[in-house]
Amino acid sequence: YIDWNATARLQTPHVREFNEDRQIDAWFLLDLSGSVDFGSKSQRKRELSAGLVGTLSRLLTRHGNRVGAIVYRNGIEAIIPARAGRAQVLHLIDRAQAAPSTSAGRVTKLSELIEQAHRVLKRRSLVFVVSDFISQPGWEKALTLLAQRHETVAVRLYDPLEIELSENVLLHDAP
Repeated sequence: YIDWNATARLQTPHVREFNEDRQIDAWFLLDLSGSVDFGSKSQRKRELSAGLVGTLSRLLTRHGNRVGAIVYRNGIEAIIPARAGRAQVLHLIDRAQAAPSTSAGRVTKLSELIEQAHRVLKRRSLVFVVSDFISQPGWEKALTLLAQRHETVAVRLYDPLEIELSENVLLHDAP
């Protein structure tokens, strides 16, 4: 990172520091299916998801970046275009906290959400997949394809009771 022109002029080594000023779009792939309404303590996974979305989107929009979301409940419910500003942050929080869907019984297919993101996101983006990953198998390949094009962060929502229940089931099922 030595700036050779400045070093020659000043007769002392000069190191140039780069600050990347590029704007990047951040997208939240929000799994708001029925399993996200679970919670054993004072906070449900849905509320945890909304808090995470609010915090990250506020940090990102503070520096001029745009944030958007793709919301999944029993299928793709909404695509919220990427925008900047406080109003967008509040809109994302509101959508993440919205009342749960009344239709039950449909199996969660995270692959639908991830594949939709792959079709919608044209520019290279920062993508947060916020889910409990309780889904029909097969989403791993879609996530791998998405990660090849975009900076991808998978955020797993879980409740301690889920871990405790699964451990108890394994212990009681053992011969």
